[in-house]
Amino acid sequence: MTLEKILHSQGFGSRKQCRQLIWNEQVSVAGRLITDADEDLPCDGLIFSVNGKEWTYRQHLYIALHKPPDYECSRKPSHHPGILSLLPQEYLNRNTQPVGRLDHDTTGLLLLSDDGAFIHAQSSPKRHVQKIYEATVFEAVTPQLIAQLQEGVKLIDEDKPIAAQVRMLDTHLLELSIDQGKYHQVKRMLAAAGNHCVSLRRSAIGKLTLDSLGLPMGQWCHLDPGQLAQLV
Repeated sequence: MTLEKILHSQGFGSRKQCRQLIWNEQVSVAGRLITDADEDLPCDGLIFSVNGKEWTYRQHLYIALHKPPDYECSRKPSHHPGILSLLPQEYLNRNTQPVGRLDHDTTGLLLLSDDGAFIHAQSSPKRHVQKIYEATVFEAVTPQLIAQLQEGVKLIDEDKPIAAQVRMLDTHLLELSIDQGKYHQVKRMLAAAGNHCVSLRRSAIGKLTLDSLGLPMGQWCHLDPGQLAQLV
């Protein structure tokens, strides 16, 4: 692929803007400045630099982010900063978007990608991917609350969602596993069971856990093939 096309595919602007970067001697590969926009380069494993910053060629982006509170999972946020503001502008240029949504006040593991097929597959309710949440509740956790969540609670105009697994982590802290992603689902389930969700954190998607990634809040990383395989 030509260097101009590589830069364009990686989100460095229009084809014209990418040519200008190359002509202005702002792009190097393996320490060599390249000024020919039509120079062909192998994409696999390609590492290049733009204005001294190193980048790795990626056909698609698969990102895990530790979402902080008060960020909206939207490309057009209305009341809070958008979660995409935590990523490089080049990734936004590639139409990277959240895979599903977390409420603005919910924290934890969030996936982002520019791969439409991946986003669709991960978001499809038919896949029944387990997601684990840690919910801090207002009233103390009781055996009755756990039993009710496992048996299913009735939400308005919906079937009874069931928490596949529920366990008590502390007097006011629950861990719930669900395979759906309906609007405010965990919060609504807790309210229907007679309690109130004070705070909510998603700790895992499939077998991929936030703890295994070691991401501080607000930080992100690229997922490798092994980590992507855990999203089941």
